[in-house]
Amino acid sequence: MTRQRISSGSTFEEQMAYSRAVVDGEWVFVSGTTGFDYSKMTISPDVAEQAEQCLANIGSALGQAGASFADVVRVTYVLPDAKDFPACWPTMRKYFGDVRPAAMMISAGLVDPRMKIEIEVTARRAVPHRT
Repeated sequence: MTRQRISSGSTFEEQMAYSRAVVDGEWVFVSGTTGFDYSKMTISPDVAEQAEQCLANIGSALGQAGASFADVVRVTYVLPDAKDFPACWPTMRKYFGDVRPAAMMISAGLVDPRMKIEIEVTARRAVPHRT
């Protein structure tokens, strides 16, 4: 199997030597993704809006990998301020309400003080049945 790297066009990927996502077989590993709108390199000051943008960015990477949110099996949330987490729950339910992946939230500092949330996912693409 060939390893496929997916880029979002973020300047961070080149600067820090990583890919937005890596596809290996049925597995899709999406790197920690922040709330930057990569087309403009802007970020909202609102944590809920950042969560929405994180998941839009992740959805784009999943789509490029031939996967969707329905394929997500694991999600990790990182927030500098744990008190901000409940504000993100409606967005999480919007994307994962029916999927219910294994999940974890960590409170830790992020590389840029404007970042209020970072989200990482692992997905397993459905393998078509062969007859």
